[in-house]
Amino acid sequence: MSRVLNFEHILTPAGIERHRSLRIDGKGCIGAIEPCDPRGPFDGWLALPGMPSAHSHAFQRGLVGHGEGVDGSDSFWRWREAMYRLAQGLDADTLYHLAWHAYRGMLAAGYTSVAEFHYLHRRDDGSRATECVEAVIRAGSDAGIRLAFIPVFYQRAGFDEPARAGQARFLHRDVEDFLTLVAMYSEHCAGVAAHSLRAVPPEMLADMVLGAGELLGAERPIHIHVSEQPAEVEACLAATGRRPVQLLAETVELGPHWSLVHATHADASERELIRASGATVVLCPLTEAYLGDGLFPAAEFAAGGGRLAVGTDSNVRLDAVEELRWLEYGQRLMTGRRGCFADADGLGASLWRRLGAGGAAPLGLPVGTIEVGAHADVLTLDPQNPLFAGADGPSSVLDALLTAGDARCIDQVWVGGQRHAPLDGEDYGPAVRAIMRGEGSR
Repeated sequence: MSRVLNFEHILTPAGIERHRSLRIDGKGCIGAIEPCDPRGPFDGWLALPGMPSAHSHAFQRGLVGHGEGVDGSDSFWRWREAMYRLAQGLDADTLYHLAWHAYRGMLAAGYTSVAEFHYLHRRDDGSRATECVEAVIRAGSDAGIRLAFIPVFYQRAGFDEPARAGQARFLHRDVEDFLTLVAMYSEHCAGVAAHSLRAVPPEMLADMVLGAGELLGAERPIHIHVSEQPAEVEACLAATGRRPVQLLAETVELGPHWSLVHATHADASERELIRASGATVVLCPLTEAYLGDGLFPAAEFAAGGGRLAVGTDSNVRLDAVEELRWLEYGQRLMTGRRGCFADADGLGASLWRRLGAGGAAPLGLPVGTIEVGAHADVLTLDPQNPLFAGADGPSSVLDALLTAGDARCIDQVWVGGQRHAPLDGEDYGPAVRAIMRGEGSR
């Protein structure tokens, strides 16, 4: 059954359009965009495409307030130990509630779709934890977000380094073991991921890509963490004589269905290699700052035709507006220039449009844009928000949003044309609260 949503303004790939109706088909996709009565009534004032999160580890929501050093000597590698402890303490029930709250938080924060990197594959006894897969899938459905489930292959601790005890829940014995999981949940899998080059040997990565292509289709998304930390680059060079992106490109054929998460320390030649392949770099500015990863030269990469998307990654802070602001401001700090992603429509419209559309390839879904054929995943801004009092039009409103606003400026969210109620305040429950307080097995 079709329905119609009327908006005073919408942000489309062509720019901001006024007085438009979205005609939504029975599958929740936009079947037509048409003029509407300028006198209203309207379902919202300024409609933006819902932002896709192209990289999420929902369970890491449980690390809020944990893993922080007190003397300034903390690092990614120390934080990782806290993440391992969290993973060891989770069962399917606590995982479900952490994921549900993360996904509901994403909806409230401007994200309407998410690529979930799932790697809680084992129980304590080493058997396959299918209940954890099902908990994440059910959490996405119950929360109402559009979930692109991405199982992650994880095989070792580092280059020439066997897996550690803390990684036992993440592991697959070999490619065949991983592909068995993919086959079991093929109807839910948007694509697959290799955790990283340090966690997956190159020969296994090539076999994983081949096998996943046979199961899911050769053009389904493939993701990998790469060049996140300088120590990773150094270890890759020492073990293989190649930098990570260079080794990746020599191992597999990169293309538009590939997403390289972080790529923070890729050098200029590697960035050109990524750009030429059409692969997407998935940036997670809030998490990259939280972990001290560093800054990727995103503005320069994009100016040369590089494709970008954003992800919520650790999910300790959920706010699509703030994620994009950190992306822009990080580039300002790197270059000394302002408006690094601005165009003729200003900063806010340009940045939201670019990063929204950039999420489609990593999720393998028509998301992140308001156009015919795309999923009707839309949010609207509150015209009464005092931050917008000085704005002289929608473009100015979006500039105000990106430089001064946050998720509280969002007043409505639709997924597939269905409006979602605000977060209802449901408690995490005692088991999840205990995990988040650092009690019990964590």
